[in-house]
Amino acid sequence: MGSKTKGGGTPATVAAARAGIAYTLHTYDVDHGVDNYGAAVADALGVPRERLFKTLVATVDGNLTVGVVPVSGELDLKALAAAAGGKKAQLADPAAAERATGYVVGGISPLGQRRRLPTVVDSSASGFATILVSAGRRGLQIELAPGDLVRLVGAAVARIARG
Repeated sequence: MGSKTKGGGTPATVAAARAGIAYTLHTYDVDHGVDNYGAAVADALGVPRERLFKTLVATVDGNLTVGVVPVSGELDLKALAAAAGGKKAQLADPAAAERATGYVVGGISPLGQRRRLPTVVDSSASGFATILVSAGRRGLQIELAPGDLVRLVGAAVARIARG
């Protein structure tokens, strides 16, 4: 089951615990105003940037859609649109992303969202035994098997990152 560290108890950790998957929580302290927040988090946790994934909310043909990509790269909006069965994608308005997910920007998790959004996980995730994603708030990451993440959120897997 999950391992407990200080500061658990987000909708993401509750979703993982309810699903009975193995996970580990990691806390960190990074100034949210740094230029490359994801890279700073990876460095603070001592994990390769390719293994730490950021959760980005976009609109695909007007519908909110989640892209989960490594912090070492960028979300390819055209690839996300194609993977989600649409034509055009753009990053969502931060306020709309927060309302739909129930999380604040910088702490959006693909797990335990207020409204389950269509999700696409970059195919590079499958190259790792475990990956890290936000656990639902700044300063907390959840480490889990990529297959468990895909199953829990009903995600598609496609090449949606570049760089």
